[in-house]
Amino acid sequence: MARDVIADRISKLGGEGAFEVQKKVAILRRDGKNIITCHIGQPDRPAPKAVVDVAVKALNDGDHGYTPSGGKLEMREAAAEWLTKTRGVHYSWDEICITPGAKPAIFLALLSTIEPGDEVIYPDPGYPTYGSVIPFLGAIPKPLPLVEELGFRFQLGQLKELITPGKTRMIILNSPENPTGGVLQEEDLKGIADLCHEYDLLVFSDEIYSQLIYGEKHHSIVSITGMKDRTIVMDGHSKAYAMPGWRLGFAGSTKEIARAMELLMTNSNSCAASFTQTAGRHALIMDQSPVHEMIAEFKRRRDMIVKRLNEIDGVTCHNPEGAFYVFPNIGSFGKSSEEIEKYLLRGASELGAGKDIGVDGVSVLAGTAFGSYGEGYMRISYANSYENLELAVKFIKEAFSKL
Repeated sequence: MARDVIADRISKLGGEGAFEVQKKVAILRRDGKNIITCHIGQPDRPAPKAVVDVAVKALNDGDHGYTPSGGKLEMREAAAEWLTKTRGVHYSWDEICITPGAKPAIFLALLSTIEPGDEVIYPDPGYPTYGSVIPFLGAIPKPLPLVEELGFRFQLGQLKELITPGKTRMIILNSPENPTGGVLQEEDLKGIADLCHEYDLLVFSDEIYSQLIYGEKHHSIVSITGMKDRTIVMDGHSKAYAMPGWRLGFAGSTKEIARAMELLMTNSNSCAASFTQTAGRHALIMDQSPVHEMIAEFKRRRDMIVKRLNEIDGVTCHNPEGAFYVFPNIGSFGKSSEEIEKYLLRGASELGAGKDIGVDGVSVLAGTAFGSYGEGYMRISYANSYENLELAVKFIKEAFSKL
């Protein structure tokens, strides 16, 4: 063939560590290994029965067709009402775009607003899609270090130093944060808002974990006066409603940006599934007690796993305020985060770890799966049963004792 088949731009995209580990776990389990999964960010319970019932009825009623690319009017209205109620800023249906999962909302929002050569500031360690999509669009990624001593927040002064007047276009925020569970405080957001006004910046605020918070209420930068017109706020159903495979997310922005995202939807996905939107609307308007019950259980798991990890020699673990991840510091063992990930999955059992409890490995993610500032850490998802997490920590403790 005269030239390469694959376009050069594809080389700028990165993968996602969770899905790479998922393949390794599947192979090990096929070979009969008992692997406790702590690498994947999905709740370990089904979607609320009321939501499932609505979806089944919708399918039986023939709710199978195309919808408008930006989403059904009823779903957009429900998302607008949800954001209005939870963020304290009014949204109308035409400021909403419904997407097949929250991840496409990241891609479409950035594609709608970022030009080649623009600088985009994003958290590191942070969700891998940010650092992947930015260079794919021809923009310049500028990682903002999150500091363990600050509860995995960042220093406002360091953020200001990363801003290049006339070139920096956007700041990406994620609170509660993946992978650290860190939560931005109201004073952080006010400082960021001041910088956005001073330097004429946009914000993409990834708030997919907004309901999964254990301390104070969730704070959104869009709630600060003057920030709605500068902010694209993203939320969705994967985490709080245990609906990751349903593929349903939404973004609130300006009418102009929502229309641009809708146009991109038309030319890529056509629309999110009709019956999923019907069920997703019900999730937003129903009694939220199933969500509150899940959050209480996550808090119980968090409290246990943080305590047990901090009892392991050489490990320190910050107590996260949101999401369902811990991000323990494992730098004292003198091995890279990637080496630790591989060791806990396979290597430790070869040294005899886990034999007495019937566990052959624990799947975690290297901190560097989330950026270079994740070196020295690993991410553990506690979206698994309490009993499995207890076994996982026992295995990790024994594994580290053999290093």
